[in-house]
Amino acid sequence: MPKNKYPAIKYTDRDFNSIRENLIDYAKRYYPDSFKDFNEASFGALMVDAVSYIGDMLSFYVDYHANESFLVTSNEYTNVIKHGKALGYKFNNIPSSRGFVTLFIKVPASTTGFGIDTDYVPTLSKGSSFSTTSGTSFLLIGDVNFGDPKNEIVVASTNEDSGLPTEYVIKAYGEVISGRLDYQEFKLGEFQRFRKIQLSDSNVAEIMNVSDSEGNRYYEVDFLSQNTVYISVINTGADKGTVPNLLRPLVVPRRFVLERENGKVFMQFGYGSDKDASKLGFLRPEDVTLEMHARDYISDTSFDPAKLIKSDKFGICPSKTTLRVSFRTNSQTNINAAAGSILQVQKANFSFNNSSALSNSQKSTIINSLEVNNEEPVLGDLTYPSLEEIKRRIYDTFPTQNRAVTASDYKAIVYLMPGKYGSIKRCNVLQDPDAFKRNLNLYVVSEDQNGNLATTNDVIKNNLKNWVNRYRMINDSVDILNAQIVHIGINYTIVPVLERDRFEVLKKTQDALRLRFSTIGDIGESIEISDIYRILNTVPGVSDTVDVSLVKKSGGLYSQVDFSIDNAMSFDGRYLISPPTVIFEIKYLDTDIQGTVR
Repeated sequence: MPKNKYPAIKYTDRDFNSIRENLIDYAKRYYPDSFKDFNEASFGALMVDAVSYIGDMLSFYVDYHANESFLVTSNEYTNVIKHGKALGYKFNNIPSSRGFVTLFIKVPASTTGFGIDTDYVPTLSKGSSFSTTSGTSFLLIGDVNFGDPKNEIVVASTNEDSGLPTEYVIKAYGEVISGRLDYQEFKLGEFQRFRKIQLSDSNVAEIMNVSDSEGNRYYEVDFLSQNTVYISVINTGADKGTVPNLLRPLVVPRRFVLERENGKVFMQFGYGSDKDASKLGFLRPEDVTLEMHARDYISDTSFDPAKLIKSDKFGICPSKTTLRVSFRTNSQTNINAAAGSILQVQKANFSFNNSSALSNSQKSTIINSLEVNNEEPVLGDLTYPSLEEIKRRIYDTFPTQNRAVTASDYKAIVYLMPGKYGSIKRCNVLQDPDAFKRNLNLYVVSEDQNGNLATTNDVIKNNLKNWVNRYRMINDSVDILNAQIVHIGINYTIVPVLERDRFEVLKKTQDALRLRFSTIGDIGESIEISDIYRILNTVPGVSDTVDVSLVKKSGGLYSQVDFSIDNAMSFDGRYLISPPTVIFEIKYLDTDIQGTVR
């Protein structure tokens, strides 16, 4: 044992070498008689190295856990997502792509030959499935009525003798969403508080329906304390032609939330039992919002439209029943579809009016004549945002508090839209200078199947407008517009160090710029040419960067936006100014970045 009661221990030594040196000094000072062999091949040196090794590892894990405990210093993607969840940010790791498909069927002509035989005009039911040539599946969201007078009808074939039409082709449109349907049943036993059920598939994009053997339905909510959802009902009023569906609030004592942990998907229920169903009390608006006559108090000073049940048990948990869950999954890594790629019919569910009186062979011919195509890309899937981008979104989400007031609030709300409605790659919010009221223009852009920027289709924009309307201020009006995509290229010239391989140095500079511009900037974000100079000059082997120039790429698969590089350049030539509605992209990193050696 050391003679000194308080030995001089350096607690600041944390790495292998410093711990080892401190241990040797400690042994020389306090054990000069028993430890004299400091040869690196000795057993004593082995013990010192082993202790230093363990100390280095312990220091690493202490630093690691300290860093990962805070959002600002966390470097693990999953940990950042968990920090974001605690602050109200929901990460859409299973997005969905949405769009329209064009459907064609052949129907027989009427007995007179003029016009179609309306008895054989079918309806294609929702749930019918299609696929691309690469195997990506898509589901029809709603019924497609081929008898709609808005559909286009052309003659398909005529009688050779009379010249009268014998068949017509009907062209209709239907909305599709990526994925396929799957089912799973769970036999549940005795009541269990906060029951958690794991689904068999880890790629669940959306829960379609949950019901038990008694006929009770369970609804997905954002959080378990929310007991009200809004459902779509068919409009039977006089305006049903322009407004086919209406949103109605529905109180849901049976509910669940969907959670994702370590690649697994769970359904989380509350801790109420079936016995509590008869004890649920519904809040009365006059008790929580109005001062009643002859009363000098208000029973509750707040009213949350998402909470209309007086219960603190977070919903009824299923027990002693069989739970049937239907869900939609995305099995492909990339679920976006280019225009003209959805060509295969997997499953078609047709229904005919007065089906029993029609010819079965004729119905079979009509069903087999179905063809599908997509005139526009089906978009919505995105590559995962970078670590810094996720952190920025979390910081912006926390102060929104489920309402949109500032421009940052609107951006955070856009990125929080559930993946089942489609996803937005980038957005920007501007006040409309030509509007007399507080009209906002929300510019958005999506991503195609190759990871490049693409114009957002109308389906996603309509979903986004409905999503934003839930959170906007009552005096705000929001228009969803397309951002302009401008494709650019970079040309540069470097001077390498004399003793270095010039082609190797050139390759390193190209790799550095590709890494920098692999992350797409925001809408309205300028490009600093001085930053490109800095990146090139820091590459090992580069003596100097002689010239850097930006060029606009056009023609072929590039965007056709009218944009002048020269007019947008700053007066000192240090950066390319981006208008607030424009987003820059280097579409092909391998070919659009060209360097030369002087």
